[in-house]
Amino acid sequence: MPHPDLNRTPDKIKKSKKIPPVFKSPPAGLFLLALIASLLVGRMITPHWSLEKITLDVRTDPQNRLFYIYKGQPRYLENLVPFEDSLLHPRLMELYQRQSTDPPLTEQYAYESTRTPDPQTYLYYHLIARRHWRYWSLLPALVAVALCWLTREPVTALVGGIICGALLMCQYDITDAVIVRRLADTDAAGVLLLYLWLLGGLMGLWSRTGAARAFAHLMTKHFVRGPRTARLAAWFLGVVFFQGGSISAVLTGTTVKPFADAEKISHEELSYIVDATASPVASQLAFNAWPGYVQALIFVAGVPFLATETQRIAFYFKSVPFCLYANLALLLTFLMCLDKSPFMGSRLRQARARARNTGQLDAPDAEPLSARELQTDAVPENYKPHVIDFFGPLILLIAIAVGTFIATGSPQVRWAFAAAVALAMVQALLRGMSLRQVMDGFLNGLKGVVLASLILLLAMVLGSISQQTGCDIYLVDLLGQRLPFYLLPPILLALTLTISFSTGTSWGSYAVVFPLAMPLAWALAQTHHLTHPYFFMILCFAAVKDGGVFGDQCSPISDTTVLSAMCTGCDLMDHTISQIHQAALAAAAAALAWTALAFLAA
Repeated sequence: MPHPDLNRTPDKIKKSKKIPPVFKSPPAGLFLLALIASLLVGRMITPHWSLEKITLDVRTDPQNRLFYIYKGQPRYLENLVPFEDSLLHPRLMELYQRQSTDPPLTEQYAYESTRTPDPQTYLYYHLIARRHWRYWSLLPALVAVALCWLTREPVTALVGGIICGALLMCQYDITDAVIVRRLADTDAAGVLLLYLWLLGGLMGLWSRTGAARAFAHLMTKHFVRGPRTARLAAWFLGVVFFQGGSISAVLTGTTVKPFADAEKISHEELSYIVDATASPVASQLAFNAWPGYVQALIFVAGVPFLATETQRIAFYFKSVPFCLYANLALLLTFLMCLDKSPFMGSRLRQARARARNTGQLDAPDAEPLSARELQTDAVPENYKPHVIDFFGPLILLIAIAVGTFIATGSPQVRWAFAAAVALAMVQALLRGMSLRQVMDGFLNGLKGVVLASLILLLAMVLGSISQQTGCDIYLVDLLGQRLPFYLLPPILLALTLTISFSTGTSWGSYAVVFPLAMPLAWALAQTHHLTHPYFFMILCFAAVKDGGVFGDQCSPISDTTVLSAMCTGCDLMDHTISQIHQAALAAAAAALAWTALAFLAA
């Protein structure tokens, strides 16, 4: 019997050649090209070094040692040198760049005289040498975001971004030198403890005891009268839990999901309400850690109204009315809860119609972050659910979080969740549940949040890599001072939201942008002889703060985005995509308003 190919013409044989499978899949092809590009750039392109010069608000302790406050803790100035003698002086940095050599060190504290009549008056700087590969520095974040959009699978996307970043920095031991090294710190341990063991355990116990179902029944009977009041209750609780973005997302999401599900609120809508009232409220009702952190970044030498910590905190609160994005985000969310928003995006409208007409809270192809163990109750036959199982742990959790914030200035969230888990266990045991049944509920809760915890950890690794590759400092260098004064607020908004979106953190973007933005705003105010420089700097400050909130809210690798999706049982990319329309609209309106208001400072 002749071979089948003997009867085929050469043209047919040529056309029958198979295309490699990797090129048939856009995500796989993109990932392969990104890997090749990262490897080549890391081996062939010399990184560019930039200098961050941060002016410090320095104090002295009883032993006359110099220190400044960083993230609420004193950091002492060691090995101070005159600025002119610093190995990181801008003149030497230019020399290193021309010679294609690395600086001998990457950080140094320096001082210089202010040339005032008082010879003891000095300015103190934290000099940081950071490298970047120009636009290639954006590659890890862009790959992760693009793969998220194409695959709708965040773990693959985050791992892809991490590998590209590691190859860009020529770090080939990706497991130990990159991932394990980043996860071996207290931040990663805190994520595992809080979001895997404590949060997952509490949600599992609430599912086991039927606490969530009892709470939903109570709310439906006495307070919630339909989808509108359910959404309003979610919005109100998001405002009440203002201690922090991630804290708010967890508390609000876990509290409102039972009665929102009962009222057929789509998970896209619910996760949007939770996310849009997390960081915006935390940044506005800032009786939390935000002012203390931000004020340390906005000291500008020679600016009288930013000279002391008290003045900078007052400056923070005076900016609240001008943080237009945060205010508009809250307003648009409130209108959506009332069914009065004319600007709701098509994805949210479709999700609302699907939930109302079919009862499906998720899209047909959705993969919710919250696993099936947390989607249904598993109450033992001999156990009668009661709302005390829900309110007891929740009240204790809030009391400890708020109480420690009032007492120490920082909410002890892990203490609060640990106490809530312990109380939930004790209540279940006292009300007749066996120890084995209690532990089954706790362990099922851990299973339910494993995926979300993994995504959080990988997002932390990718954010760290994006900063190490200089993604943020490159964007700062790119924009620099190439703008008229009235465009500075919207440009700062765009810069900060890009960094925050790429790294998944608002606070990380603040650490980069504020030390540039505030001196630049003051310099432009002086150069253009603005009549109201204080007002102009308020606008610039608000633009940076809102840019971080916007980027953090919409980034698929942000902790608040992941937690909002996890605690409401939503697909991560469904949540990310469905909220972008509303958020972008609020940001655009804020940018236009800041541009118009800037002329009032002239």
